[in-house]
Amino acid sequence: MTSTKRMTVSQALIEFLAHQWTVDGDIRERTIPGVFGIFGHGNVAGIGQALRQLNVDQPDLMPYHQARNEQAMVHQSVGYARMRRRRATFASAASVGPGATNMLTGAALATTNRLPALLLPSDTFATRVADPVLQQLEQPWDIGLTVNDAFRPLSRFFDRVQRPEQLYSIALGAMRVLTDPAETGAVTIALPEDVQAETIDVPLAFLRDREWHLRRPRPERAALARAVAAIRSAKRPFVVAGGGVLYSGAEDGLRALVEATGIPVGTTQAGGGSLVWDHPQYLGAVGATGTAAANRLAADADVVIGIGTRYSDFTTASRTAFQDPGVRFVNINVAAFDAYKHGTQLPVIADAREALAELAIELEGFEVSAEYAQRAADEKRAWDAVVDEAFLPSGAARPGQTEIIGAVQSSTAPDDVIVQAAGSLPGDLHKLWRVRDPLGYHVEYAFSCMGYEIAGGLGAKRGALAGGSDRDVVVMVGDGSYLMLNSELVTAVAEGIKIIVVLVQNHGFASIGHLSETVGSERFGTKYRVYDEVARNFQGDRVLPVDLAMNARSYGLDVIEIAPTATAIDDLRAAMAAAKASDRSTLIHIESDPLLYSPSGEGWWDVPVPEAATLASTRRARSEYERQRVAQRPLLGEEVSG
Repeated sequence: MTSTKRMTVSQALIEFLAHQWTVDGDIRERTIPGVFGIFGHGNVAGIGQALRQLNVDQPDLMPYHQARNEQAMVHQSVGYARMRRRRATFASAASVGPGATNMLTGAALATTNRLPALLLPSDTFATRVADPVLQQLEQPWDIGLTVNDAFRPLSRFFDRVQRPEQLYSIALGAMRVLTDPAETGAVTIALPEDVQAETIDVPLAFLRDREWHLRRPRPERAALARAVAAIRSAKRPFVVAGGGVLYSGAEDGLRALVEATGIPVGTTQAGGGSLVWDHPQYLGAVGATGTAAANRLAADADVVIGIGTRYSDFTTASRTAFQDPGVRFVNINVAAFDAYKHGTQLPVIADAREALAELAIELEGFEVSAEYAQRAADEKRAWDAVVDEAFLPSGAARPGQTEIIGAVQSSTAPDDVIVQAAGSLPGDLHKLWRVRDPLGYHVEYAFSCMGYEIAGGLGAKRGALAGGSDRDVVVMVGDGSYLMLNSELVTAVAEGIKIIVVLVQNHGFASIGHLSETVGSERFGTKYRVYDEVARNFQGDRVLPVDLAMNARSYGLDVIEIAPTATAIDDLRAAMAAAKASDRSTLIHIESDPLLYSPSGEGWWDVPVPEAATLASTRRARSEYERQRVAQRPLLGEEVSG
């Protein structure tokens, strides 16, 4: 009996990927359930042929999915990976040159978010027999350099298959990183177009089912003991729950711990869903886009327990959120890189679920004071009332974004998923959205990539369906982000995958417009207006005659347009009901007033303002910047040993 199979490199790689399985306790699922691909001369005869051949011979083994934009392929993979708690992702295959480099933004997004995505960019000839080929970059100082080398700093794993024999070690190395909870992100295998079509005798063992068991490391005893001692000594402990809570399935452990101890919780963008919004210990979002309740407790915390967070500047409010002079950080993270942040001497390098289980045992009998618990309850009650009032319809023809969020919130089911990424919506959703399911809040805010929303939402819906859930995925997107990348609406129509898109049109960049105003740049370059030949800018009042609803309709979606009237919010609720009742993708178009802002959560974000300026608005902004910066700390976690 033969122990090898004659195959091309592409055929071997695709069949190998079809047999990889992620195992997480009792859960076993395909690590790579499918391939997104856009074909060109670099991969149509390699990966394209391999996928077609498998489609004929074994159509269910490795499904192929069309995409309309290479960046969006990676966004879909990331959306899927988050919904599957990092147990699975898609592969994305692109052709040489621009097809490959179109995926660079997606690679950066995946790695920044610590979410797995497999990238298969085609590369120019390894043999250089036809050199230079169409779309090949040439650098006279390094002939071996190709555009795919740009993936190196953006990937957690990068390699190039220069010879067929290299495939085995490269493929296995790629899988190791894809399934590593601490090191995952973009995994890139560059595939020269000639090597893709070369044949090799592939060992059958390479093509058999292979399981990758997710590591769930327990905390070291000494590290845990130090963390427990710090928490027990705390008068005002505060938990910052990040995405690691959800990726490890630790939300039940978190809930049990805080219910037993009374410790209040704030969440990062990635950690939204770690606790449901009405849980007594949940004070909402923390940081620059946080709630007043969470930020007030964070400011006074003497011990901050960070669980699965990378402590972005938004989470720490640019290092102004934690103001206690002796604040200490207990950082629980599977990645040592994140566990040691802010100079802490109390890192706990462990899986969140395992660490929380052991922490609960060691903290048995510990409770915060009645006074501290009452303060947290009072702050939560006050903030909930603020949100209730903010959600009330104003009757304005062009409502504020807060009212729109309230209407969408009231129209969704508890397990529906909200998807967002960029603009003013992430900040407002972080403060206002009332999450009712661990996977119900999906805001990509590590890279905050304009254009992620529709593709990411499509990936999230695929992920829900893979888990047997037909929950609705609601994508909220502003017109600026919609114009960046809306092409995957065609993919939704082509595959009959239902998503609901709420397109909020404010004729410009609302978030950066507001930021521009606060830093003294007078909203310059942030409005969508007809160019003023006299003033030589876009600051006038002539709004562009762009019809985004018609654009979506041309893709084949059902489209509901909300007229700018006093009943706009009621009409939006009715539109949401119709969209949820439909089995087709629906886009709801509504106009908003970008000058109506959400309630303040008392957070700050460091955006430097010029020290010298002729504009009076900039000089005023600089004065305010200097006033705010006084609270900024150059180093957090300044505790000393002993």
